[in-house]
Amino acid sequence: MAQQASTYRSNGDNGDEGNTEGENNEWKHRAPYKVHDNDPNFHARYEASCHCGKVRYQLSREKPLDSKYCHCAPFQWAAIFHKEDINFTHGHHDLGWYESSEKTTIHKLPCKVSCAYCRTPIMDEGRNMILLFPTLINFKSPEDRKNFEPTCHMFYSRRTLDINDGKPKWSGINKESELIGDSPEQDKKRKRESDAAEETGRKS
Repeated sequence: MAQQASTYRSNGDNGDEGNTEGENNEWKHRAPYKVHDNDPNFHARYEASCHCGKVRYQLSREKPLDSKYCHCAPFQWAAIFHKEDINFTHGHHDLGWYESSEKTTIHKLPCKVSCAYCRTPIMDEGRNMILLFPTLINFKSPEDRKNFEPTCHMFYSRRTLDINDGKPKWSGINKESELIGDSPEQDKKRKRESDAAEETGRKS
């Protein structure tokens, strides 16, 4: 997708089912929405879909760039990927967008992407990356699911219950806030040392 707003307004009924040609369908040729059918370098490793099955997609990367639990409302398990790592195989015409700052369904980054029929959240699309929801993936083995194991908790200060799993727990954005809860001591020590070095750098 281009970083500026598209002229295409999502409503799940644009009348161009399966069509990727024409001015209003130009967005389908850009990552993360372009189809990789003829790309020999795209090897599908995972398959996923919305709840109703109208939107289906594949992922090529074995492991996400990162995977996290986020405790901001609503709580979610999220995984970060490059836009080129996803291939929508069905349901382009059933995608819906929402950009919250202007309250618009015109494609404008960053935005939330969902199935316009069943309203399942598919991903958050940023300017450079996409944030996917692993609960939609059809994992074929425990090993595959383990590849998406979250590395930390974000916005843990907003939690509704304690989760004592030994993972780093950031009060806000990871690496930019305080470690709280049962975060590993080595991570807390590393954060203190990093903060001290940063403070020394500011004073010098």
